[in-house]
Amino acid sequence: MKKLLMASAAIAAMSAGGAQAQDGPVKIGIILGFTGPIESLTPQMADSAELALTEINDAGGILDGVMLEPVRADSTCIDSAAATAAAERLVTSEGVVGIMGADCSGVTGAVLANVAVPNGIPMVSPSATSPALSTAEDNDLFFRTAPSDARQGEVLADILASKGITSVAVTYTNNDYGKGLSDSFIAAFEAGGGSVTANVPHEDGKADYSAEVGTLASAGGDLLVVLGYADQGGKGIIQSAVDTGAFDTFMMGDGMYADALLADLGDMMEGSFGAVPWSEGEGTEAFVSITEAAGINGESSFTRESYDAAALLALAMAAGGEATSAAAAANILDVANAPGEPILPGELGKALEILAEGGDIDYVGATNVELIGPGEAAGTYREYVIEGSAYSTVEFR
Repeated sequence: MKKLLMASAAIAAMSAGGAQAQDGPVKIGIILGFTGPIESLTPQMADSAELALTEINDAGGILDGVMLEPVRADSTCIDSAAATAAAERLVTSEGVVGIMGADCSGVTGAVLANVAVPNGIPMVSPSATSPALSTAEDNDLFFRTAPSDARQGEVLADILASKGITSVAVTYTNNDYGKGLSDSFIAAFEAGGGSVTANVPHEDGKADYSAEVGTLASAGGDLLVVLGYADQGGKGIIQSAVDTGAFDTFMMGDGMYADALLADLGDMMEGSFGAVPWSEGEGTEAFVSITEAAGINGESSFTRESYDAAALLALAMAAGGEATSAAAAANILDVANAPGEPILPGELGKALEILAEGGDIDYVGATNVELIGPGEAAGTYREYVIEGSAYSTVEFR
């Protein structure tokens, strides 16, 4: 078997008090922002994660019949105290052995530091993208299936360069995610010769963004880069910018990709563009097939990453021979990377058979999973443009 994690990782997880399997189903926490600035996205993310667990249960479970049970909790996306309390409930009251989540970067860091590390609980986030998480103290317990914003910033800068746009104003949601992505984007854009006329933070949950938009408008720029959330401040900024005539074209980061945004703002979004973690190929096509069959909107943001995150937790336990936190943490990189039999969505039962026979798997999943460095996704991005009130793919980067 591939040994990409040091044996000390398993020891550290055990010594930290990693949760052990109990009688009955093994519980997996699903902690996402069911309320808050991405609440229109999280139901589809949770459904996709739970689809992976259902697929495994339908195949007979892991380790000769151990069933998996998802337990949901609300991260709120923005309230670290609430997210920490929710995660503590998952661990202490529900006895979860692993966490699929959290979602937004700030709450993910809080859950990691305050709950996962002290209790030896592995986390696989489908959408926490802050570069700061790359160097967080995690005792080899934190993984993510979405790429870091260090990469996204470069992608956004490259998109502008391809369009010949050299001057932009920037606004970002005032938290770990927004600040990290803003810093990454500006560094890449300016390194390529671009000019940022203003870089203005905004708070989520406000009723009026005219002050922020006024500052951005006075600075000028060919367009406004919006690095926020589709259900909160990012949408409010765009609404205000269009209403006042400040800007009519926007480039958006991944937190702005949502069907609800197009439904709410309609023609205001025509011609705007952006990028979101995405993939193409056999794994993506297989994921579309199984989500359509299950009645899940698999085309929503971070659904592919959520399915993969849950699948990795379960397959890692199967590879480790125990339904425990320590086994999951010690084997995630093992099942995620080559060599081994490639595993696509819908093939989790096949993966369990290979592992039970002592074989190797290379989990490709819905996002062409390849975990690098400390357990991060290499990742690709879908560049899109909004045409006819719909997202249209330009290319993959």
